[in-house]
Formats: sequence, C-alpha cells, structure tokens
Amino acid sequence: MFNSVRLLATISRSEFLFPNLGSLIMGLAWGATPPLGLIDGVILIVLSFSIINISSAIGAQANTLSDYELDLRDERKKELVQALDSFGHKKVKAVLVLELCLTLVLVSVFMLIQQKWILLPLWIVGISLGVAYSAPPLRLKSRSWVAPVSLMLVLAVFPVLFAFYTFTFEINTFFLISLVGLALTIYGVIVPTELRDYFGDKAMHIKTMTVRLGLARATLLGIILLSAGAVLTGTALFLEWAFNQRLLFSILILAMPIAVVWVLAKFRNLYSLSKEYETANDQNRSVVEEKIVNLSSDNPKWIKLVTQTYSLLSIMLLVSKFVF
Repeated sequence: MFNSVRLLATISRSEFLFPNLGSLIMGLAWGATPPLGLIDGVILIVLSFSIINISSAIGAQANTLSDYELDLRDERKKELVQALDSFGHKKVKAVLVLELCLTLVLVSVFMLIQQKWILLPLWIVGISLGVAYSAPPLRLKSRSWVAPVSLMLVLAVFPVLFAFYTFTFEINTFFLISLVGLALTIYGVIVPTELRDYFGDKAMHIKTMTVRLGLARATLLGIILLSAGAVLTGTALFLEWAFNQRLLFSILILAMPIAVVWVLAKFRNLYSLSKEYETANDQNRSVVEEKIVNLSSDNPKWIKLVTQTYSLLSIMLLVSKFVF
C-alpha cells in the first residue's frame, strides 16, 4: 500500500505541493478580510487547498501518461517512467477519473455552501486546460504560443482566482496587478525547464514555444517575464500597503528583488551557454548541450526560491490585514 502511494506521488509530481500552497496563500492573502472566524477560515483553507492540489495532481498525471514515449528517451526522467510502469498505466487512468469525479463533487458542494457560482466554472475551465495541455488530441504544449498562455492560466491565474473567490466577491485592482505579475513570473521561472527539454522536444518534432524561438531567445524571454512579473507584483503590494496606510510593510518587498536577481544570474549563465551553443561546431555542441541540461536541471530550486518568496510576502500581507 505504501509503495503504491509513493509511486502515485511520483507520477503526480508531489514536488508541486509548495507552489500549489503558494497559490492558496496568495489567493487567501488578497481575498480574506476581517472579520473571518478561525474555524470558518480553516475549513475554507482546507477545502480550497484540497481542490487545488488534487486538480494539480490530475494535470500532472495526464502529463506523465501523455509524455511517456518522450520520457523514455530522457535519462533524467527514469524514475518517473519506472513509477508509471510499476503502478500501471490503466491504474493511473482509473485514479485520474476517480479524482476528477471526487473533485467535481467537492467543488459543487463547496460552491453550494459558499453560494459562489463562479467556483465551478473556474474549476472546469482550469482542469480542462490542465489536461488538454499534455493530452491528445489538443496537446497544447506543442502549439507554440498557446502553450505559455495555457501554462500561465493553469499554474497561476485559475488556482489563485479560485482561492481568492473562496473568501470574497470583490475584485481589487491591486490584486489584478499582482495576479498578472504572478502569471508572468510563473512562466518566466519555468522557462529553464523547457530549455532542459529542448533537445528531446526538437528531436521528437514537438513544436513548443522554446523550440520555435530557439534557446537564446527563449532564455531572454524568460528573463524579461521574470523581471516584469517581479516589478508588477512588488508594485501591487506597495500600493496595497500604501493605500491602507501600512507603508512600513513595504520594506519587506526588498526580499523579492533579492531572490529574483539571484535567479536571473542563473538565467544569464543559461543565455551565455545558449549563445555559445548556437555558434559552436558539431564537435563542441554536445559539450555545451550537456552544460545547458545540467544547469537547467537545477531549476526546481529556483522555482522554490521564487515561489516561497512570493508566499512569504503574501503571508505578510495577510498579517497586515488581521493583526495591525
């Protein structure tokens, strides 16, 4: 039993737990307002997080199933392939259907209890995009510019909106600015993941945005998106604290440029390697390719740093509302 759970956790990409928690925290921080009872707040948080996390697992499972043939060629995804083979493809599909039904029931009950009809459409559109990103026949990940838009919606916009609407109906202009910033940041910071997969995707004729742009231009796009996202999110937090006369909290925003600049230094190294790859001869290209793959494989650490920094600032936003 324990082994089956462990295998399913691997297939479901349990490492996404912290980024998912970040979506919940951000939606909670911007949506929750006093007075909010402790028990009611805990119940809403548990239900919202359960729905967001199970939905993420469904998307990850669909991705693992759909990318199986491609992942067979990637030595770095050996554990993922072995987990899928050991657990069984048919069992994963059965679990996926069960999770879909369970989450549909949860969202429907949640919607009725909260009397917020927007929650169900948000979940349906989000989960549909999440599955369609990897699964045929749409397989949005191979449709160039549609892929990044889909990812930003699935990984940032819909989860945060779902958590936000759990607590409020009122749209905050500063929240919308922060949401756009988060969406740009999320895609910007996962560009190195696409760089890591670039060589396999190109060999399999999967036309991702990175394959179409090329390594150097894709890296440059990641730098631009990550920088712009940080500026927008930081601006939104500053304006929110200034508007509510809690300007002292704005000092905390300094944590964001510190984290982002550190990650951008890694991006700069990737950009240099990408330019080197484009000008290298056939003999040296394999060496540069290995350097790009090895460096971009550290991207989960960069994602964790950025998402945890954003989560920390969201927590402080929440504290500023309820404590001060």
